Amino acid sequence: MGVVRTPDERFLGLPGYSFEPRYAHVTAKGVEPVRMHFIDSGPSDGFPVVLLHGQPTWSYLYRKMIPVLNDAGLRTIAPDNIGFGRSDKLTERTDYTFQRHVEWMTSFFSAVDLRDATLVVQDWGGPIGLSALAAVPDRFSRIVATNTVLHTSDPELSEALTWANYGLGDGRVVLEEALIDYVLFCQRTPDLVPSMFVDAIAGPLPDDVKAAYDAPFPDATYEAGLRQMTSLIPLTRNDPGASIGRRTWHALRSWERPLLTAFSDADPATAGWATVLQDRVPGARGQSHSIIGGAGHFVQEQQGEQLAATIVDFIQAT
Repeated sequence: MGVVRTPDERFLGLPGYSFEPRYAHVTAKGVEPVRMHFIDSGPSDGFPVVLLHGQPTWSYLYRKMIPVLNDAGLRTIAPDNIGFGRSDKLTERTDYTFQRHVEWMTSFFSAVDLRDATLVVQDWGGPIGLSALAAVPDRFSRIVATNTVLHTSDPELSEALTWANYGLGDGRVVLEEALIDYVLFCQRTPDLVPSMFVDAIAGPLPDDVKAAYDAPFPDATYEAGLRQMTSLIPLTRNDPGASIGRRTWHALRSWERPLLTAFSDADPATAGWATVLQDRVPGARGQSHSIIGGAGHFVQEQQGEQLAATIVDFIQAT
């Protein structure tokens, strides 16, 4: 198993990101332990808020939200998924699996000994984080979901989602063309540049901010996890990820603690999932679900302060 670490100097002087790096060793079946980077900011005795990113970003995405949460007396913990940010990067793409991402995150939750935590998930932070929560639910008191998904390709999703991903009859699936285009682009393009996606949706971004999103990936040696993650999206009912999703949904259908949806108003890739979560999760009933205006998929970049204020209000109310 090959592992590389992005040189520390790549992270010097990033705009808005002066957090001290912290590390935890995490485990998953079939690979050696690896080092996961995380931010741990704010009062040590504050209620912990765990902020999970997706692809192609890293904890830099949460830099605008962390000060707002800290000012409200909350402790913020923002890990980088293995293969992203300052975390270790396995060099073989096939070493990354959906299940290992879940196991690495579950291991992280134990390593930092989370208690009474609020889990905030966006993009792949949802499938990974919610599945890890399902393994250790007693560590969490609340969930905030924003611009995320939990695909299973189940036929019952046929009318629920803007971007189609569902089974049809026996042996067929209906998939959004843009979803397939994105998956294939990440596999085929010779140059996979994270800032290109963030800038296209949340830009125009300053050059130094774009460079910060790209900092974890000096060259292709570091990009195995970045490329592989889109190929792990469950696109059929037989996909191993769909099985993980169904297990996670089984746990969420009995989640009685508070769950808030705070999706943005301009993200077709995740449109419809807020309603699915509200309908399926008992803890979502009666909550003050919100829509964050003026933002696309990377809501933390465009309306991070507003999302953070929404989270503060939710925690104080529950």
